[in-house]
Amino acid sequence: MRVHVADHPLITHKLSVLRNKDTPSPVFRALTEELVTLLAYEATRAVRVEPVQIETPVTTTTGVTLSQPRPLVVPILRAGLGMLEGMVRLMPTAEVGFLGMARNEETLEPTTYAERLPMDLSDRQCFVLDPMLATGGSLGAAIDFLFKRNAVDVTAICILAAPEGLEALEKATEGRDVTIVLGALDERLNENGYIVPGLGDAGDRLYGTV
Repeated sequence: MRVHVADHPLITHKLSVLRNKDTPSPVFRALTEELVTLLAYEATRAVRVEPVQIETPVTTTTGVTLSQPRPLVVPILRAGLGMLEGMVRLMPTAEVGFLGMARNEETLEPTTYAERLPMDLSDRQCFVLDPMLATGGSLGAAIDFLFKRNAVDVTAICILAAPEGLEALEKATEGRDVTIVLGALDERLNENGYIVPGLGDAGDRLYGTV
């Protein structure tokens, strides 16, 4: 498993505003989209392309286009939906699937309650969107779900992660082609399984249900 923590002043600035408990939901949503677009640049460095001949106003030249089959973007419901617009803004021709996962707040174990994905992901590059990599349970289960449908590699984009979650995810994905792109790696998890210092519950803050 490869881990990349994006190191850019704009990312750090936007994260600072997201962390602030007084940031209202409309601002939080807008900044999340902007932040994900920045992270998506890092996450798509290895996206597959193929040559294509194009006509410029001056001459013929060779450029590149995204290879077939198109990449698949998979937000984990519900909080991952707040990241989708920022991702497809960068890669508008990608296909989008959905995976609904929830964490049991007592056991901290993930459960899958909905999915809308192709049955066969052979030769597909998949990009999973999940704002908070806390215990690693939900993201690990989502990645496992995609590989069981024959995905060739999976890149997860997370705004924040805790070291405990990264460690658990590394064990869960051993031997698989997985990349994790983060806005920041935080200090730890608290006794309730929340990231510290974190930014609270991303879903609640995105959709104004705090």
